[in-house]
Amino acid sequence: MLIDEAMLQERSAVLRAEPYQRCEQRLGYANGFKPKTLATRLGPIQFRVPQVRGPIEFYPSALEKGIRSEKALLLAMAEMYVQGVSTRKVTKIVEELCGQSVSSTHVSQCAAKLDAELQAWRDRPLGACPYLILDARYEKVRHNGQLLDCAVLIAIGITEEGKRCVLGVSAALSEAEPHWRAFLSSLQSRGLQGVKFIVSDAHCGLAAARAAVFPSVPWQRCQFHLQQNAQAYVPRIDLRASVASDIRSIFNSPDLESARARLKSLVQTYSKTAPKLASWMEENIPQGLVVFLLPPAHHRRLRTSNAIERVNQELKRRTRVASLFPNEASLLRLMSALLNEISEEWTTGKIYLNMNPTDSLLT
Repeated sequence: MLIDEAMLQERSAVLRAEPYQRCEQRLGYANGFKPKTLATRLGPIQFRVPQVRGPIEFYPSALEKGIRSEKALLLAMAEMYVQGVSTRKVTKIVEELCGQSVSSTHVSQCAAKLDAELQAWRDRPLGACPYLILDARYEKVRHNGQLLDCAVLIAIGITEEGKRCVLGVSAALSEAEPHWRAFLSSLQSRGLQGVKFIVSDAHCGLAAARAAVFPSVPWQRCQFHLQQNAQAYVPRIDLRASVASDIRSIFNSPDLESARARLKSLVQTYSKTAPKLASWMEENIPQGLVVFLLPPAHHRRLRTSNAIERVNQELKRRTRVASLFPNEASLLRLMSALLNEISEEWTTGKIYLNMNPTDSLLT
């Protein structure tokens, strides 16, 4: 009733005349009402929208033209979707709460209303981050009638204050070098600077892109993934446990020289019993020893990409509900929303890494 009355008053102000009033300044005439039903958190509400005729156009500011649902309800549906409730369950919840049904397509459209805010977050200015952690994950998307793997690239930074933050995310149907290069270049264009150390797995295309964008920054290959990769070169199943233990002993060495000596010894040991493994270790294990250039207090946090793996677990928990995305845009929307919340928790939470240890950075 209040909104209906407010709309009547607004129409009179626009026409410059009250109903049935004769005056020279009148700009048009009242022309009855048009019913409009708006879906709200309290259920459907029907309004009487005043109409006009004449040379003037009018639509009341109390209602938004074309909108059939209350904005708060739309945002609530979008938030449910982002927090892990499937579109089918969202429609059921809305029906029970509001007494009306909504389609799964409508829920997806509500989530799309977050795009402008999420795009602003992805384009926000960055600052100095001494440490950079990179990773990629894959999700199924529809593309031209096919189900394809879409690569989601994620960058996490550790700031000069020692706090983690999600620097950026990108989704495309390729993890090749052009995608990585464009992603890393976008971080630089947004102001990322002061990168002194990069941690990641040996993703396809990342090496060339990293060398092009951060040519002089040391790169640490994730030790956890190195241990997993080594198992493919073990000739017998009964050797796997001992090989894993030996590689772990290299990574747990007290310093770089000890690690290199231990690696050289193991290469000689396996050169006869497992020549392919020995060759692989000699070529790849040194990529996991770069962390020894950092202060010892930083080794445990930065010798693997575990910081980003825990993020991937949270993302997987949510994407398991969706299982399939209609396009790259919908996948990027959900990833951005989740990573935005994770980054905010990190920024307002505890310090992740002490950036002022007593040990200085080795040259």
